[in-house]
Amino acid sequence: MTSKTIVTCFGLGTLPGAPGTWASVAAIPLAWASHAAGGFALLAIVTIVITATGYLATARYLDGAADDPSEVVIDEVAGMLIALWPLSIGLTHLGTEWHVWPWPGWVLAFLLFRFFDIVKPPPVNWADRLKGPLGVMLDDIVAGVLTALIAVVAAGVAHGWF
Repeated sequence: MTSKTIVTCFGLGTLPGAPGTWASVAAIPLAWASHAAGGFALLAIVTIVITATGYLATARYLDGAADDPSEVVIDEVAGMLIALWPLSIGLTHLGTEWHVWPWPGWVLAFLLFRFFDIVKPPPVNWADRLKGPLGVMLDDIVAGVLTALIAVVAAGVAHGWF
C-alpha cells in the first residue's frame, strides 16, 4: 500500500469539496464497527494504529515539505476517532449492546470536531503551526481531544451528573 493511499484514505482526500469532512464522516462507521467488534479497547487500538500509520505515511508523502496538502486526510480520521472515544467508553461501561450508537453523541462529536478543525482555536492553532508530519497529525489530534472533553461535559449535563 502506498503512502498516498494511506494519507488520502483510499482516495477520500481527492473527493471534491471538503475532503476533511468526507474523511471525518468516514471515521464514524469505522469507529462504530471497531466498537461493535471489541468495545472501547478495540477502538483505542484502531485509533493508535491509524495515528501511527498516518504519521509515518504522511512523513513519506510530504518528503520534507512543510505544508499540509488538502488531500491528506488520515489526520481527520485519527482526530475524529478520538472525538468518539467518550461515546464508546460510555457504551462499553454501561454494557450497552453493540448495535446501539446514539445519534446525539456522534452528531455532536462530528460537529464539534469539524468546528475545531476548521476554526482552529487555541491550542489547535498552536499544533497547526508545527511543520511536517507532526503538525499535520497533531492539530487534528488536539481537535479530537478538545471535542472529547466537551462531549464528556455535555454527557454529564445531559445525564444529570453535573
